[in-house]
Amino acid sequence: MTVSYRLSEIAEKLGGRVLGDAEVRITQIATLDSAQPDQISFLTNSKYRGQLAETRAGALILAESDADVTILPRIVSNNPYAYFAKVSALLNPMPENKPGVDPSAIIGAGAKIAPTASISGNVVIGEGAIVGEHAVIGAGCYVGANTQLGSYARLYPRVVIYHNCVIGNNLIAHSGVVIGADGFGIAMDEGRWVKIPQIGRVIIGNDVEIGANTTIDRGALSDTVIEDGVKMDNQIQIAHNVHIGAHTAIAGCVGIAGSATIGKYCRIGGSAGILGHLQIADHVEIASFTLIGKSIREAGSYAGIFPFSRNDEWRKTAAQLRHLDELAHKVKSLQQEIKALRRKEK
Repeated sequence: MTVSYRLSEIAEKLGGRVLGDAEVRITQIATLDSAQPDQISFLTNSKYRGQLAETRAGALILAESDADVTILPRIVSNNPYAYFAKVSALLNPMPENKPGVDPSAIIGAGAKIAPTASISGNVVIGEGAIVGEHAVIGAGCYVGANTQLGSYARLYPRVVIYHNCVIGNNLIAHSGVVIGADGFGIAMDEGRWVKIPQIGRVIIGNDVEIGANTTIDRGALSDTVIEDGVKMDNQIQIAHNVHIGAHTAIAGCVGIAGSATIGKYCRIGGSAGILGHLQIADHVEIASFTLIGKSIREAGSYAGIFPFSRNDEWRKTAAQLRHLDELAHKVKSLQQEIKALRRKEK
């Protein structure tokens, strides 16, 4: 059944100020150039303001600064992009899942599953595990022994959570996520690698989302910790003993090496790398493809991306880069000679 709301009902639920016809009924959200009369669109960037004259949207979400740029029915919000997200969630609710355990699921001895939880086919729940109220566990998932999974957690098909992990409420883990695998701990002994047992856990707070095929290793001795509200994209590697502060957002393909500490409210761009044992302050923004090789003690935006160029130009630049150390010594020597000449002139 299609979900729909009048503009006045949306504002009543989510806040904001309605201008124009508040009785317009909305069934979906869409972009300015594709929206239809029963859909609501949004403007978050002034460079798209010109599209307002041509949009067919039935209503709009606008900032206070744009409240009077159109006569279309509209909701005015202090943060139109966040408001758009809330409207989209309102119009596109998650499907309801029927509580119960599929007959093909395997439930270990002593496991406790809330009666409101939904356990799909071929799921394995380990001994002593706890599954919270209204949790939804998709087909083929594995929850290890003594792991605790909070209320309203949603595991999409084929998520794996190893033993002894502690997961808060409202987790969203997409397909292929692995939580609690061994960290990369090895020691060289007489020409051979010896595995270091990884005896820590993974502790995840509330309201965390983890993208597809992301891996979070368990701690070697102490725990790997993901605090409340952290959002992670697909194919991210979080190594053992990493600590990620609350409400940090991490884009796809980021790699964070062991024992790094990431502050609260950080934003890390795609394919960035953070070396082990470093500390990143709160409110740090790291640009895509940046390699962080030392701790960042102050909030701010950081980047270390070398601009791309034509292949032949890059080869010449790379050849010159090899001689930077030699060039630096020459420059230093010349500076010393200039100083000596100036002293003679005096």
